[in-house]
Amino acid sequence: MRRMWYFYILAWVIYSILIGFVIQIDGLSKGQFELKLVLYSELNTLPAAMMLALIWPLTAYIERKGLRPFAIVLIHLALSMVFGFLCHYLISSFMQFIEHGERIQESKPLSAYIWPYLYNLMMYGVVASIFHAVRASEARRAQAMAASQAQGLLVVAELASLRNKLNPHFLFNTLHSIIALVRKDTRAAEAALFRFSDMLRYVLDTEKGGSAHVALEEELNFVRDYLNLEALRLGPRLHVDWQLDEAANGYGLPALSVQPLVENSIKHAFNPRSQPGNLLIRTRLKAMRGVMEITIKDDGPGAELAAVQASTGIGVKTVERRLQLEYGQRAGFVMATAPGQGFEICLTIPLSSI
Repeated sequence: MRRMWYFYILAWVIYSILIGFVIQIDGLSKGQFELKLVLYSELNTLPAAMMLALIWPLTAYIERKGLRPFAIVLIHLALSMVFGFLCHYLISSFMQFIEHGERIQESKPLSAYIWPYLYNLMMYGVVASIFHAVRASEARRAQAMAASQAQGLLVVAELASLRNKLNPHFLFNTLHSIIALVRKDTRAAEAALFRFSDMLRYVLDTEKGGSAHVALEEELNFVRDYLNLEALRLGPRLHVDWQLDEAANGYGLPALSVQPLVENSIKHAFNPRSQPGNLLIRTRLKAMRGVMEITIKDDGPGAELAAVQASTGIGVKTVERRLQLEYGQRAGFVMATAPGQGFEICLTIPLSSI
């Protein structure tokens, strides 16, 4: 707000200097210049500038009261008339007294009073409009910030819900697989428990850091542990094709951005059917564009895209909202699916170092 007042003062100084030169334009054409007229112009515009500055707290009062447009127009119309009277009659008489030492009574035509009066009304209207526009702009900015904060809180809540869903999912599905594995292969069971422990540690670390960023390599290691544990249950039905660009591994992305998409494929492409399936996880570094691409694709039954977009699941939608909130238009989130044609999600994330 301080910047606005700087511009306000600067505009009045420039305006008064311009008026000071205009009123002696005839003298300038003859090579004559009177600094006194410029100083008088500064003094003459100072009361108007000070009175018009009072419109700012008035706009705040109007905003708090939530007055209707008709009432606002009436208020400004009445005050503009008062301002026009004060500015034209009292200020001009005061400046004449300063210049001549006494008030000078001059006979002037009516138009000599009407035009300056209308000019002052217009000046009031311009300043009032600018102040209202600034107030409206600040209100829109505050609303946008509040909406952004509300969306951020929603995403955080959904992310917390995603974490809470993740833990029991592994507790009930993975632990049963590990218990069955203990009787067959104790070493394999021990390795599975270590992977499970690493996954829980990763989830807890991201929970402590909120929506902190992690390196792509860390997120992929988390996904790899997740798929290894799912393989205990799915067995040879799960075939994963890793097509990874190692040059992208060191760049950052929001934690838990890839695993929910992989889990979505496991849930819809592998769990409902008994035949083997393929899951593609591909990363690509697009250095020239300043982004990296992450693709999750399965050859499952697919679905109608409209039905997917209208679903109430939080996993995929949370990832999309987090990317939009953090990167805006710089990020991309594209889903492609159709009945019988599998399901594919491609993320485009701006490059950022960890």
